[in-house]
Amino acid sequence: MANNVVVVGMQWGDEGKGKIVDLLMEQAEIVVRFQGGHNAGHTLVLDGRKYVLHLIPSGILRDGRMCVIGNGVVVDPTALLQEIDKLGAMGVMIHPGNLKISPLVNLILPCHQAIDVAREARKGQSKIGTTGRGIGPAYEDCVARRGIRLGDLLEPSLFESKLREMLDYHNFMLHHFYQAPVFAYDTLRDDLLRMTERLLPLVADVGRFLEQAMQQQRPILFEGAQGTMLDVEHGTYPYVTSSHTVAGNACIGSGIGPGHLQYVLGIVKAYTTRVGSGPFPTELTDDVGQHLATQGHEFGATTGRPRRCGWFDAVVARYAVRLSGISGMALTKLDVLDGLEQLRICTGYRYRGEIIDTMPANPAMLTECQPVYETLPGWQRGATAGLTLFDQLPDEAQRYVRRLEQLTGIPVAVLSTGPDRMQTQILSHPFRS
Repeated sequence: MANNVVVVGMQWGDEGKGKIVDLLMEQAEIVVRFQGGHNAGHTLVLDGRKYVLHLIPSGILRDGRMCVIGNGVVVDPTALLQEIDKLGAMGVMIHPGNLKISPLVNLILPCHQAIDVAREARKGQSKIGTTGRGIGPAYEDCVARRGIRLGDLLEPSLFESKLREMLDYHNFMLHHFYQAPVFAYDTLRDDLLRMTERLLPLVADVGRFLEQAMQQQRPILFEGAQGTMLDVEHGTYPYVTSSHTVAGNACIGSGIGPGHLQYVLGIVKAYTTRVGSGPFPTELTDDVGQHLATQGHEFGATTGRPRRCGWFDAVVARYAVRLSGISGMALTKLDVLDGLEQLRICTGYRYRGEIIDTMPANPAMLTECQPVYETLPGWQRGATAGLTLFDQLPDEAQRYVRRLEQLTGIPVAVLSTGPDRMQTQILSHPFRS
C-alpha cells in the first residue's frame, strides 16, 4: 500500500489535476503543493458549485485535511490573501489547523510582475506567452540569491536590507532598460509587512512536519502544477514555465527524500491542450478542434485564455512516463469525445522524412514534426458523460481507453467522465496499490 503519492500533469498543464487531487484526498490526510505559483489554476465542481484554486492545494475543500505550501512554490502575498478571502466568503475558512506554509518560499513582489509584463511586451511576436504574474522573475531572483523568502519577514532588519538590494536591481532594469515606472522602497516595504502579518501565523517547518507525518504513516499527496511539457528543462523550451514540473521536484520542493515517494499518478486528458505560444504537433484548427474547445470548456482557470486543442499525443505521454516514473494515469475529460465519428491518436512524428516514436532530444525540433496518426472509431451511439462504471462505457470508448494504455505502457487508474467529483471511475486506487 502506498502512503505517499505524487500527482503530476503529463501534457502542457490543465489536465484536471485539481479534481483528481480532491478525489484522492478522501484517502490522504495531507496534501503538499511543491512548485509553481498562482499562474496555475485548479478548477473543481462540488455539488454543482465551482471552486477555482491557484496557490492553496485542492485538499482544502475536505474537512480535517492539512494543506501544505512547500518551499518550491513562489508566493504572491496579495494573490494568496485574495484566495484565502474568496474561499472564506464561500464558507471555507483558512487557519493554521488546515494550512502550513514553508518559511523558505520565495515571495513574488509587484516589481517581479512589472518586469514580467515589460519583458513580454519587449519581445513582441516572439513572446513566450507567460501569464504576467511575476513567476519567472521571482524564480530568477531565487537562483540569483537575491530572493526574499517569507521567513525573512521574521527578521525585520534582514528583510529590509534584502528588499532594498532587490529593489535597487529591479528599479534599475525597469527604468533604464524597459523605460517603465519604478517602485518606492517605503511603500513596498510597508505594504508587504502589512500583508504578511496575516500569513506569518501559517508559517511552519514543513520538512520537519512531513518527516513526522511519514513516521506516523499518515497518507500524503504531493500536488504539482502545470504539466511535463512545461518543465523548465525537459519541456518545449523556451516556451515553458519557470520550475520543474516532473515528479522528482516533489522532493526538492517540499524537503523530503526520493525514497519516500511510492506512487506517481500522471494526469492526462483524453485529448491534448496547451495555452500560450510554442510547438503543438497535434493541434487542430478545424471543426473537431472547435468541438473539443467548446465541449471541454477549454479556457484557462487563471487567465481565461482559450486553450489550443488537438488529438491525444502518445509520444508526449510516453515522455512524461519516462521523466516522472509514472505508475498509472488518471484519464480525464473522456466525455468531451462523445459524439465524434472518428478519433485519432498520434503514435509518432514524421521528421525530415523519417518516422520517430520518441520525443526529440531537442524540443525545438517539434516545430518541424508532423504527427503520425492511428484512427479509431468514435462512439456516436451512447455517451460516457457521468458514467461511473467502466463496463457502462460504449464499446468504442472502452477500446479507446485500452489503446491508450497500450501506447503509454501504463494502466488507467482513474477515469473521469465529467467535472463533478462523483463523475469518476476508480479502476485502481493509487493509495491502495
